[in-house]
Amino acid sequence: MKAKILNLNGEEIGSIELPMQFKEALNPNLIKRAVLAVRSTKYQPKGVSKDAGKRASAKLSRRRRQYRGAYGHGISRVPRKIFWRRGTQFGWEGAFAPGTVGGRKAHPSKSDKILKKNINKKERRKAIRSAISATINAELVKVNHKLPKKYPLIIDSKIESLNKTKQVVDLLKKLDLSEELKRLSVKKIRAGKGKTRGRKYKTKKGPLIVIAKDCSLQKSARNLPGINIVKVNLLNAEILAPSTLPGRLTIWSKDAIDILAKQKLFTNTPNIEE
Repeated sequence: MKAKILNLNGEEIGSIELPMQFKEALNPNLIKRAVLAVRSTKYQPKGVSKDAGKRASAKLSRRRRQYRGAYGHGISRVPRKIFWRRGTQFGWEGAFAPGTVGGRKAHPSKSDKILKKNINKKERRKAIRSAISATINAELVKVNHKLPKKYPLIIDSKIESLNKTKQVVDLLKKLDLSEELKRLSVKKIRAGKGKTRGRKYKTKKGPLIVIAKDCSLQKSARNLPGINIVKVNLLNAEILAPSTLPGRLTIWSKDAIDILAKQKLFTNTPNIEE
């Protein structure tokens, strides 16, 4: 499978043979599983104190003539807190045990719960390959993006030397992504409680730019809304398929494609450890 190489003006300057990672069959279920596994590593443990709801004394004696005992009062054997007393007369409430008014939770959330979901190494790599192949499938990509006329987008490696945000915006416009930039400029207020929890606004996911190495493009493009820049060896299922949906509009650097082919990344016999 061959693809055209474009220069920084959006003009065709050659072609390149796409490596085997782009030939993987689409497997949405496996991609979803891999994305959820990545997300699970970001969960923050939460839970109540082990002593929550059990810090007050609620022990009552059931023996005859025992001071502060419940013997002969005709009440159930529920542990009870003392809220008031007059001499040997007490005001008890069963606000301690689960199932009572004001009582503690029976099974509260526990911070030692295992939140991480594991996935086999070969399945993870297969999911990434499947998500990579989905990035050049125009039918999938146009579902959530404004697709340019020339697609897939493989750009000359000079893209990695862009050091101004304006240069990156100009390049995206020359690649016929003006409609995509317009789509990304829409910022909506989130519905619900998230507004008060540090995530008031929702923005859309835009193009993913895949590069070969650390470069100036990482800084120049990082402030553009919805656009992500990632090194090719750091790709994962979540970046390639946001919200578990395969088919993200992706701009590949030519050097990134070369590394993908040379090092056989995300295959069962990679040349370097991922």
